[in-house]
Amino acid sequence: MTTFRAGNCLQGAVAWFCTLSRDKGAAPDMAAIMIQGCGSNVGKSLLVAGLCRAARRRGLSVAPFKPQNMSNNAAVTVDGGEIGRAQALQAEACGLEAHTDMNPVLLKPESETGAQVIVQGQRLTTTDAKDYATLKPRLMSHVLDSFARLRAAHDLVIVEGAGSPAEVNLRAGDIANMGFARAADVPVILTGDIDRGGVIAQIVGTQAVLEAADAAMVAGFLINKFRGDPRLFDDGYRAIELRTGWRGFGVLPWFGQAHLLPAEDALEIAAGPAGDGVTIACLTLSRIANFDDLDPLKAEPGVNLVMVRPGEAIPGTARLVILPGTKSTCADLAFLRAQGWDIDLAAHVRRGGLVLGICGGYQMLGRLIRDPEGIEGAPGETKGLGLLDIETVMMAEKRLARVRATHSATGQKVEGYEIHIGRSTGADCGRPFAHVDGRADGAVSADGRIMGSYLHGLFATDSFRAAFLEMLGAAAAQRSHGAMIEETLDALADHLEAHLDVNSLLHLAR
Repeated sequence: MTTFRAGNCLQGAVAWFCTLSRDKGAAPDMAAIMIQGCGSNVGKSLLVAGLCRAARRRGLSVAPFKPQNMSNNAAVTVDGGEIGRAQALQAEACGLEAHTDMNPVLLKPESETGAQVIVQGQRLTTTDAKDYATLKPRLMSHVLDSFARLRAAHDLVIVEGAGSPAEVNLRAGDIANMGFARAADVPVILTGDIDRGGVIAQIVGTQAVLEAADAAMVAGFLINKFRGDPRLFDDGYRAIELRTGWRGFGVLPWFGQAHLLPAEDALEIAAGPAGDGVTIACLTLSRIANFDDLDPLKAEPGVNLVMVRPGEAIPGTARLVILPGTKSTCADLAFLRAQGWDIDLAAHVRRGGLVLGICGGYQMLGRLIRDPEGIEGAPGETKGLGLLDIETVMMAEKRLARVRATHSATGQKVEGYEIHIGRSTGADCGRPFAHVDGRADGAVSADGRIMGSYLHGLFATDSFRAAFLEMLGAAAAQRSHGAMIEETLDALADHLEAHLDVNSLLHLAR
């Protein structure tokens, strides 16, 4: 096995770029390559982000694409829709604004068996897993339309699969993995996760269950998340090459800075490093959504962010408790009560603690949630926590918008986005959390200790975050969160260049 470095094939990379440039005049479609995984959470999203940044640094116009994603961590796009947060990060790695074509099908789970289906940025329907299987074939045309637009506009499109192509029981009508790869004629690199063990079986076994035409789409493999000396896996690496006949593109060691980038899966949410700073506790709701709101706080050295898991109590040392966004407000309100967190919150407030509800968490803080049309389930009413004097009415229309606001308490400007259904009104709305384009947003209790807002992404604004932490008695680090993300993306690209044959991998694109 060889350790690969950017300079090894620089001449070839330049020649490849020149070929792409010449071909622009001859054909409307440019190159593409797809990263698929042997399972979920093998690091596909991070790999695509790093490859996007590496390709951009080669002077290529590159865009990310994920045909189908399942995540409640969404981003609002420049064209007024929503996509998975991972694709928004990948767009940032490319130096692009996030666009709905980058993730044409987004599934947002609302229950154990049902999910909202977002197509090219807008809600199409809510369906269960069984009915979605019959819906998938109708979505392929939308997937291919979005892909064609990206492919025509850029030198290179780097595609991310979903789950694993080894789930052959889901192959019929597939739009996420081999079904897409074959329909769009995109070569595939298969990724195995050595950290979870059994990586040889992951890759060899995937080949064994794929039908021949699907297996023929695989141009090679790579190993991700290695801890220790990669040379110790030389024999295993050769075994995979011999058994599959596929080419290996390298063994990628564990990337220690991954926690600084937004996570897409709620299972990946990690608390910040424990320290002596102010404690902020966030409730890990069962349908938690847009949890990257927490990332800038997690990165603050003066903040001890505690993710309160099911069955755990809200720490008595918390200065602030955050009720985050959720895909199912009423269901997660019942979940909150089942954990006893309503009792903990009442004790927290009696001790003088602060509470911030964001989006669905804001709605929970009110007296009542009405759902007359059954948007979230059966029509009816749900009693809220009663910490804010507001009521919320659920409505079918979803608000999706990037916004600029002014925080009422500090006067600081905030850039963020709204992605919610429901309208909240009541006496405490007379004390808005912020003003968005001249209109009031959110509510604050008379004593100022209970706050609610529909604004997501607010802590990414450095000046607001510093002012808000000052209200809690904490000092913010003098650094830009956006700059930290950019530096981490560059470090990720450096990491890939040092350990993978990136030039040869990109050469496979067609």
